Amino acid sequence: MDRLIYVGMTAAKHTMAQLDATSQNLANAQTTGFKADINMFSAIPVYGPGNPTREFVVNSVVGSDMSPGVITQTGNPTDLAIVGQGWFTLKLPDGSEAYTRNGGFRIDPSGLLQSSNGLPVLGESGTISIPPNTEVSIGKDGTVSTVPSGANPGSVSVVGRIKLVNPPESDIAKGADSLFRLKSGKPAASDSSVRVMAGSLESSNVNMVESMINMINLGRAFDMQMKLLQSADSNASKASALLNINA
Repeated sequence: MDRLIYVGMTAAKHTMAQLDATSQNLANAQTTGFKADINMFSAIPVYGPGNPTREFVVNSVVGSDMSPGVITQTGNPTDLAIVGQGWFTLKLPDGSEAYTRNGGFRIDPSGLLQSSNGLPVLGESGTISIPPNTEVSIGKDGTVSTVPSGANPGSVSVVGRIKLVNPPESDIAKGADSLFRLKSGKPAASDSSVRVMAGSLESSNVNMVESMINMINLGRAFDMQMKLLQSADSNASKASALLNINA
C-alpha cells in the first residue's frame, strides 16, 4: 500500500512535468534550429527513514533529439543552415561559448554579426564585424567576405570565418535557453569539415503529430494515476474498517 501511494503520487506529479516539456516542444515547433527534448520516467527508491518499499517516479530529460530539421531557402545572405552535423558558436555575456543550429543571423547597427536573440557570433579569431556599405557573402566553410556596395566584384575582403564545431553528441547538453554547451564547461574545438549553406535556414525537428499524440497519452496516464490513488485510499479505508471490526 505504501509503495502504491508513493508511485501513484509521484507519477502524477511528474506526468504534469512531462506534459509541460511536451508543451515546450510544441511551442518551439516553428523555432529555427530547435532540437526537441526527450523525456522518460524512471523509478528510484526513497532513501532515509520509513518503509523501504517506497519508490518515487521521476521524470527526467534524457537528452535532445539531434535529428536534422528541414532546410528551406530564404535568400538572405546572413541566413545559414548547417549541412549534416555541426554547430554555430555564440558568445555569451559571461564570455563563455554556446552552440546552436539556428543560423538566422543579422548585422547590428555597429556592424557586429549576431544571432536572432542578440548574441555575438564567434569567429575563429573572435567576433565578426561587417564594414558599413558592403555586401556580405558567406562560403560553405563559414568564411565571411564583403564587397563594397557598387564596387568591382573582384575587390573581395575576408573579414573572418565563423567558428563551426562538431563535438560528440554525448558531450553536449541543452540549457534552459535552448542553447547547447559542453558538459565540461570548456570551449569546443573548431572543425573544418563542417559545412554551411548560405541563404537557408534549418527548421525545428519537433514532430507536431507525435507530440500531440504524446500529450493525449500523458493526459490518460495522469487520469490512471489519480484513479490509482483513489483505489489506494479506498483499500486503506476498507482495511481500517476490517481491523476495527476484528478488534
